[in-house]
Amino acid sequence: MGSVGKMLLAKTAMREILKDAGHLVRLAAVLVVAVIVFLVLRQVLVPPSFGQYGHYRPGALEDNRNRPVKYAGHASCELCHDTAVAIKKTGKHANIACEACHGPLAQHAEDPIANKPRLPEVAALCVRCHEADAAKPKAFPQVISKEHSGGEPCGTCHKPHSPKP
Repeated sequence: MGSVGKMLLAKTAMREILKDAGHLVRLAAVLVVAVIVFLVLRQVLVPPSFGQYGHYRPGALEDNRNRPVKYAGHASCELCHDTAVAIKKTGKHANIACEACHGPLAQHAEDPIANKPRLPEVAALCVRCHEADAAKPKAFPQVISKEHSGGEPCGTCHKPHSPKP
């Protein structure tokens, strides 16, 4: 068999291989189109500043600054509620911010007469921190509320600003 015969044999073998390869070509085309669509969508949807500060969007900082303030801060509470603050400073809750229990009160601080805050529901509030949980430090006061109070609200026996056992 000469070189022409070998070429014809190779050509025939190649045709045989590629005869059923149309599905591979279509699959490759679909993958190429998918990659191109992905890259275009990524370019359109991902802000250009993404990644500037690691895996964060710097525009989120400005978005957060534009949101209304909800918390007044401890200093705002001290301006009007000096008696409660003085009592709280001597108790176990001295280092807990007022709004941790009373909720966000920026509107109340701006206009105390128009925005009267509701007192927290102590039955649900106190157990958030004091319900027995093995993950809490042993020195942290923990109770099983149903057994501890007999169904009575915490404020029946304890003063929230200066709790005593």
